[in-house]
Amino acid sequence: MAGRNALFVPGPTNVPDRVLRSMMVAMEDHRSPKFPELTLHCLAGLKKIFKTETGTPIMFPASGTGCWEAALTNCLSPGDKVLASRFGQFSHLWIDMATRLGFEVEIIDCEWGTGVPLERTLEVLEADKGHRIKAVLATHNETATGVTSDIAGVRRAMDAAKHPALLMVDAVSSLGSIDFRMDEWAVDVCVTGSQKGLMLPAGLGIVCVSPKALALREQARAPRCYFDFGDMVKANTSGYFPYTPPLPLLYGLRESLSMLEEEGLENVFRRHHYLAAGARAAVQKGWKLDLCARAPKWYSDTVSAILVPEGINGAQVIEIAFRRYNLSLGAGLSKVAGKVFRIGHLGDLNEIMLLGAIGGAEMAMLDAGVQIAPGSGVAAAQQYWRGEEAARKLATSADAARLVPAGA
Repeated sequence: MAGRNALFVPGPTNVPDRVLRSMMVAMEDHRSPKFPELTLHCLAGLKKIFKTETGTPIMFPASGTGCWEAALTNCLSPGDKVLASRFGQFSHLWIDMATRLGFEVEIIDCEWGTGVPLERTLEVLEADKGHRIKAVLATHNETATGVTSDIAGVRRAMDAAKHPALLMVDAVSSLGSIDFRMDEWAVDVCVTGSQKGLMLPAGLGIVCVSPKALALREQARAPRCYFDFGDMVKANTSGYFPYTPPLPLLYGLRESLSMLEEEGLENVFRRHHYLAAGARAAVQKGWKLDLCARAPKWYSDTVSAILVPEGINGAQVIEIAFRRYNLSLGAGLSKVAGKVFRIGHLGDLNEIMLLGAIGGAEMAMLDAGVQIAPGSGVAAAQQYWRGEEAARKLATSADAARLVPAGA
């Protein structure tokens, strides 16, 4: 099929051309005296993305799933109890991993389309008088349902309960796209991957660890080898790895970190909110459909999960989009399989690119029998963004690049 595939799954995301070019390098000796410059540059840049002064970033040749395992096995011992909320496929999978690794998991089951329930979390932690719960697992952005949880609120609940548990956060589909503040929120372990907001191919798992969590490695008795924090930190201190690192990905990471810094991290967050709001206008005002996220407080700025009408199979919409229009949309997973399709709007993205996804999704829905007005979603997104542009021009701000949200 002519033309480039329009990739609008919520990861992997589009890799910018300059990042692709940066990865086209000859292989080199990763034990050379020059190599540490690359490693140390990437680690320093990652601290800015995590917004941490005290945390230690660690890069594994893996995916975010590998870093889930690293987080659990480096900080906990077999039989330790953890608390986790389940409200989507990825929060479920982290719970499943913890169970299979031999940890006791207390699960707060939530309606899919909502996020971490703060009041219920507080109640459970207050009831844990003996502090058997050693860690709270929280998924910042649930990709399956397009839901973002309030991690600052989770920390407030933990502090209100005066609970010493570790706060472990999955930020795979949020870091570098949605505001994340490791130090301010006192996050102990944050997990992410290269293929989302960092705009890289998959294959680099990244975890950032607080001093408190890193110190617990000496006491933790869960089996680990490849994912041992100690081995990585010891080697990384001098800029090396305990085993062969993914060289092209490290060069790509250096370039993507430069791009994020050039745009300004706060501007990156505003851009994602601005684009996501346009996508939501297409869904709700244009198509008159609903999001899987149950309320605005849950809306994700990196992915929208769109509920299809009764009698329509979301999987058919996705198949038509791919086969007829060369457009890749995200599928519904587990409980929402066939009920939703997802548009990823994160990473290297602008209005025109996202209009292509909205227009393609419209055509696929019409072909699948969804009763929407042709062009309605595109028009609603255009109206939103054009209104935002006018607001920007009228804004009296010293920062000419600042995006002004509707209603600000």
